[in-house]
Amino acid sequence: MAVDLDRIEQLSSTETGLCVVAVDRGDGGVLSTVVNAGVLPHPVAGHPVVAFVTRGGTVKHERVRAGARITVTFRRGWQYVSVEGAADVIGPDDPFDGFDAERLPQLLRDVFAAAGGTHDDWDEYDRVMAEERRVAVLVRPERTYG
Repeated sequence: MAVDLDRIEQLSSTETGLCVVAVDRGDGGVLSTVVNAGVLPHPVAGHPVVAFVTRGGTVKHERVRAGARITVTFRRGWQYVSVEGAADVIGPDDPFDGFDAERLPQLLRDVFAAAGGTHDDWDEYDRVMAEERRVAVLVRPERTYG
């Protein structure tokens, strides 16, 4: 099912991608965090996804890796839009079929830029991302509302 992500791109650009991510914790609770996210084409499939970067080895990473569904909510004032779906994870410990692992630094940069991020020293950015075992989380939009 195709989901229109225009409203997400509009709200995302007004808050440099700042949004709330909610993931099922697996114990009946919800893990909720603030991240920067944006819309970009899936690096293998090509369809639009809502993407963010997170540290590897965290509860959020482990739950998404295990297949937990994700809700990402973008807001500006009283306007908001949420997207729900499952996600693909691509990172140093999360190979993805059809994705060349050597492209990971560029993918993390692309996700950061899609969320409105800029950096003065991309080599330093790449170093920190590798040191922290950062992963790209690519939410496949199944439903939007708001």
